[in-house]
Amino acid sequence: MRRAEGAYGDLLDDDGASMTDHDGCAAKLQTQKPDHATNLRADQALHPVWFDPKMPERKDCVLGELLESGAANHPERVFARFENGDNWTYRATLQRVRKLAASLQKLGVQKGDCVLVWLPNGPDLIQTWFAINYLGAVYAPINTAYRGNLLEHVIANSGASIIVAHAELCERLFNCNTRQLETVIATGPGAKVPAPLLHLTIDQVLSSSVDTELQRDFGVMPWDTLAIIYTSGTTGASKGILCSHLHFYTIGLLAVGFIEPGERCLVNLPLFHIGAAGGVYGSLARGAGIAVVDGFNTEKFWDQVRDYDCAVGCGLVGSMVTFLASRPAADNDRDNPLRRILVAPVNHMLVDLAARHDFEYFTGFGMGEAPIPLISELNPTLLGCCGTSRSGIECRIVDSHDLEVQPGETGELVIRSDLPWSMNHGYVGMPEATCDAWRNGWFHTGDAFRQDADGNYYFVDRIKDSIRRRGENISSVEVEAAVMQHPTVQDAAAIPVPSDLGEDEVMIVVQPREGEQVVAQELIQLLSEILPYFMVPRYIRIMSDLPKTPTNKVRKFLLREQGVTKDTWDREAAGIKLKREKLS
Repeated sequence: MRRAEGAYGDLLDDDGASMTDHDGCAAKLQTQKPDHATNLRADQALHPVWFDPKMPERKDCVLGELLESGAANHPERVFARFENGDNWTYRATLQRVRKLAASLQKLGVQKGDCVLVWLPNGPDLIQTWFAINYLGAVYAPINTAYRGNLLEHVIANSGASIIVAHAELCERLFNCNTRQLETVIATGPGAKVPAPLLHLTIDQVLSSSVDTELQRDFGVMPWDTLAIIYTSGTTGASKGILCSHLHFYTIGLLAVGFIEPGERCLVNLPLFHIGAAGGVYGSLARGAGIAVVDGFNTEKFWDQVRDYDCAVGCGLVGSMVTFLASRPAADNDRDNPLRRILVAPVNHMLVDLAARHDFEYFTGFGMGEAPIPLISELNPTLLGCCGTSRSGIECRIVDSHDLEVQPGETGELVIRSDLPWSMNHGYVGMPEATCDAWRNGWFHTGDAFRQDADGNYYFVDRIKDSIRRRGENISSVEVEAAVMQHPTVQDAAAIPVPSDLGEDEVMIVVQPREGEQVVAQELIQLLSEILPYFMVPRYIRIMSDLPKTPTNKVRKFLLREQGVTKDTWDREAAGIKLKREKLS
């Protein structure tokens, strides 16, 4: 069974001798919903102790230790609520986790072993994830949409010999090379598993042992690998991000560390991505609770907030705000328990939505590899801003030679942390990608940013998504923001397509609002009034749904591969040509 090891971990300081007590690391907040006039730096106001550069103790950031202390200190407090009606107290959660951990241990799972988990949000996933980490093993979740080559890539890259999979997903294993896999543990009835893999049901596994047989002396430390989180694959093959317990603890406290003990966080993003997983981890670290639902649903969101009494959400990202803002106003909009949530990006719709539903928000920038290095004050109104670098993080914006650019200029955001192991420790099985990302001692995000004179950072684009047309660099994000101003547009993605003249032409792929029709000429008329001539798209393609990841990120690489299709409208073929205005 392959073990997950960091590609550069031996280069970092792993001295854990200097430790500090992080009890009460988040500041106490009033239980009633706060005043929107509050204007505090979110990290400093909510996490004043956490940014001590010393390594936290095991009891404060290692998952197994958090489960043990929760069950000891507040055993009857509800930790998890699920859509099937299950409610798990902290005591019951630990009992379930220990039971499955003992069974996995009997199957040979040891500290450092990687176990694949291919499950939707729900009780099975939480129990399996926690049991794996309780043993000191490595949790490697798989996107439930994966199949074929993508699935085969993740199986091979992980090196795992055991996978815990939903019964309905197991059939996809027939259509890919399962590589080194040996055992499939299926949840639910009717699973079909290809030979020669050993097929076990979760019930068979759980009945094979009792928790009293569990041998637990793992010595798991904050810097040990907790998970391999696979990137969304928006720009190509997924990379397996090596994440420590301290990594998850960091993102958890930054994302939902303001949650009070006994409060509840709504987890409606897929748990195979670190954003949702961080919400779970932060809630566990704070002695709070979670409500786990299958996914984000515009129609159900506010009902779920009310039904599960959620004071905190694990995040609103991408088009979620657009979908929620498009719902008609209701008399009970402000009658909800939600008081604070992390949201990106900040736009007019978000500001209006927060006022309409009476919640506070903050924004920032983060990625699986780097837990929220940029963070804002509460309730920011500076549109498009990601805040400033948080305590304990250094940020620079650099050119292609890693030389810092001037304020206002666009370059790549690179970051590093004062605290070892609080960011990723490489990509599993990809030493070249690890070295490239960490060159010159800084983690390279692959994202283009600019910084204003006040130190605020603005996301410009994914570097691979930038468009260069006739000598001009164009931000796809800015083009998309302009397109979204048209009242018939629900969502949009700007991509480059090859030009006969060299470099790129701009193409926009739009999804109409329900019941609306996007008229290309009308959209071009609006864009020609609000964008520079060189940014106005030549091509417009209309799709009923944009291809997206489970976290609502558009899979632009698929759109780029398809390019100009037969149903794409061409502005120049329609006789509309835009040129630079000549000034007298």
